[in-house]
This record gives sequence, structure tokens and C-alpha cells, in this order.
Amino acid sequence: MRGLGKTRRTRRTSRMVTVGLCAGALAAVLTAPAQAQGAAEVAAGAPHWELKDSGTDVRFRGLSAVSRNTAWVAGSGGTVLRTGDGGASWRNVSPPGAQDLQFRDIEAFDARRAVVLAIGEGDASRVFRTEDGGATWTESFRNTDAKAFYDCITFFDSRHGLAMSDPVDGKFRILSTSDGGRSWKVLPDEGMPAAQDGEAGFAAGGQCLVSSGSRDVWLATGGGARARVLHSADRGLTWTAADTPIPAGTSARGVFALAFRDRTHGLAVGGDYNPDQASPQAAAYTPDGGRTWKPAAQPPPAYRSGVTWFPHSRTSALAVGPTGTDLTTDGGRTWRTLDTGSYDTVDCAPDLGCWASGEKGRVARLQR
Repeated sequence: MRGLGKTRRTRRTSRMVTVGLCAGALAAVLTAPAQAQGAAEVAAGAPHWELKDSGTDVRFRGLSAVSRNTAWVAGSGGTVLRTGDGGASWRNVSPPGAQDLQFRDIEAFDARRAVVLAIGEGDASRVFRTEDGGATWTESFRNTDAKAFYDCITFFDSRHGLAMSDPVDGKFRILSTSDGGRSWKVLPDEGMPAAQDGEAGFAAGGQCLVSSGSRDVWLATGGGARARVLHSADRGLTWTAADTPIPAGTSARGVFALAFRDRTHGLAVGGDYNPDQASPQAAAYTPDGGRTWKPAAQPPPAYRSGVTWFPHSRTSALAVGPTGTDLTTDGGRTWRTLDTGSYDTVDCAPDLGCWASGEKGRVARLQR
């Protein structure tokens, strides 16, 4: 989204007992009385963020969790880092010559294959792909339309994916790949609803475009009169739009991030990214694939830019933002603050490896 400074997934493990223990610890902490929180946290072994030294101070709004050991982050100055040892060390695998680009989203398939999106007007919007852990990169897309501004990217599987741009000629523009990001084409816009005046996406944490399953994808918007979520069940060919209760009406307000644990149950977070503005209704949830959205009865206390479901959980998820991390254990109906550190985005891998990243080189892994 122009003029915003461009502030702007779930994967199966056999160790289900670990999931149960983690969920139990979270529930124990959240249901304990406030005066007993410290004791409950110790007794339950509550999950908490453990900061990792990334060796840099760039802002990482792009994050992809592969496992507890492997994660990729992407950020300002064309920076891409990768760890394979749980964050103990990080390898700078940035594409050569990309120092003037702003990476805002990265999708990794494993420790060797990843696709990263650079955002910006005109040819600043680009896509790069690596198949060797970042040793080499191939630029697979460079935007040539001055009216386009790409915000987010998502993949249904290792071959099929989409990227989205702010509206061009009154409609959001969708890019499609069927070869793992090696090549891209602009999809026809006949099935895309008209955008509202001022409506766009937020490149805040790589979660304004998310998918679940082999064909369903959702797009989050803000900046218009109403904050909306658009849904496609055919990989981006046709879309429907639904209003959300998250406030909009200015260029700084709307839905910043989405997460779907299946094609039915989803979460939306956002608010107003200006630090001096309140975000009284920063979260919503859907029980019907995004056709309708309900406000959280107890939302996060401030603007949130990232959200993710805990793997294998039907009710637990994390939301992050500059003022903290919040957790829900009832599918997004109520949220409670877990941490007050600053993060822009969050992601969890199938083996319960959950990661967060943000400003000043901050990267953390959830410890249990």
C-alpha cells in the first residue's frame, strides 16, 4: 500500500503428545488468576520467546518457519538470512545486488528452496527463487507496470502459488505460478470485485495473502471505507468479498494479517499501525471460510501485524505486533497478552517450531 511506509499458514507430526503438553501449558497460564500468573508459568512450563542473535539490525517482516531448527527471514536492505541450527547461527544468503530492495515476504519449502518477494512501486516489486539454500538466486519476476505494487505471496504447494498487488485500474492484481515460482503470469481480473476508493493491502508481515489446502486463498485489505477479506476457491480466478469488524476508514487502518487452519476457520488481525492511535477492535474470526467475520470479544490491546495457528490445534493461535504477542485458546474469541516484545510477523512449522521476527534484527523461537 502506497504512503504507508508499507507496514503491512498451517503445516503434521507424530509426536501429538507434545502438542497436548504445549496446549495444556498455555491453558494453565491463561486461566490462572492474575496474582498467580508467575507460579502458573513456572509450574506449567509456559511457552515464551527466546531471542536469537541474527547479527544484524535490519527489520525482518518476512519469515518462513520450516522446522524448529530451520527458518528463513527476509527484510530491509535486500537481506535474507537462514538458520539450520535453531537460531544459534545465521547465514547471510541475500541475493547479490539486492541491497536497495525491501523484502517483505518469503515462502520456504525446505532448507534449500525458497521464494522471496520485494515490494515497491514499478520495478521495485520483484520475485527471487533459490534451490540451493540461498547460495544462488534467480530473479523470476520483475514488475513492469508503474501502477502495480506487490505486497504478499503465498503457495498452495511446492509448485502452485500466487502473489498480489494493490489495485491496478480499480481491481487487485494477482500473479500466478505453477512451477514453484520459476515463472509468473498475471491472472485475468474479470472475477475480481472492484476495489474501494483507497483500498489496498498491507506489506506488514507477509500475511495479507494466505492459502489453505490446494485451492483456497484469502486476501486482506485496508485503507478503504471498510476493512475486507476477499476469498477465492479456485486459485485466484474468481473472488468474493466480505466486510470485517476491524476498523478501517483511513490509510493506516484495516486487516493486516490472516491465518486459516483449514478452509473454514480463520483469524484476522490488524488495527491502526500509527503508534499514537488506538486499535480497539484489532481481531476477528470466521467459522465459515470468510463469508462472515465476528469481532473478538476480547481482542489484542493494540495493532497486530502477524498471526498464526499452532500446528495441530483447533483453538490456539498467536498474534504479534510492535507492542507484544497475544494468544488465543478459543479460536480467536478472546486474546491475552503473552509477551510485550516487538515483532512484525510470526509463523509455526509442523513440528511445533514457532518463530517471530521484526525490527532491529529481532528473531525469536518459541521455547516450551
